[in-house]
Amino acid sequence: MTKPVLFDYFRSSASYRVRIALNMKGVAYDSVPVSLIDGEQKSPEHLARNPQGFVPLLDIDGHRIAQSLAIIDYLDARFPEPKLVPVDPADRAHVFSLALLIACDIHPVNNLRILKYLAGPLEQPQEVRDDWYRHWIKEGFAALEQMAKARAGRFLFGDMPTLADICLVPQMFNARRFNLPLDDYLTLVRVDAEASQLPAFAAAHPDKVAP
Repeated sequence: MTKPVLFDYFRSSASYRVRIALNMKGVAYDSVPVSLIDGEQKSPEHLARNPQGFVPLLDIDGHRIAQSLAIIDYLDARFPEPKLVPVDPADRAHVFSLALLIACDIHPVNNLRILKYLAGPLEQPQEVRDDWYRHWIKEGFAALEQMAKARAGRFLFGDMPTLADICLVPQMFNARRFNLPLDDYLTLVRVDAEASQLPAFAAAHPDKVAP
């Protein structure tokens, strides 16, 4: 297999997820930074790779795969161990419900392009943008805490890390960056601490891959 290439931004939550998954699967890869702050994701070169102009994008096995959950699904099928999503249909649905709550309901309304739109065309001050960011994490985390705690073990589902934890850890990083109090989310805080000690998670942290 030719060494995969990850088009990446160190503080992108979606890229952070993929870095964790690649590390968990033991897949060595080359990283090509794409600066979201400098607008490199909208360059003709990057748009030719990914018409959405997003990161991450994984070039692997002759395929260019966009969208973090699609990339992780590919990795889970291509490299079966350790399994990131349970095989049992009900367990699989539960893990996906936790992951999608983060990846589809919290993250998209808080990503950089939304914040830039609030700052630019809508002319919202920093204080309002920060309140916006915290509001959507708080709303999502309240639901996630309730959904996860009944079946949580060491991790959000049982005692092995899954896709749900891969989505949680980057979102917790964001919550702390924006000073969201986390006292109400005891399960999430405990699981984040547990997962963050694992080498695959620790090595993917933005501080470890920052340019």
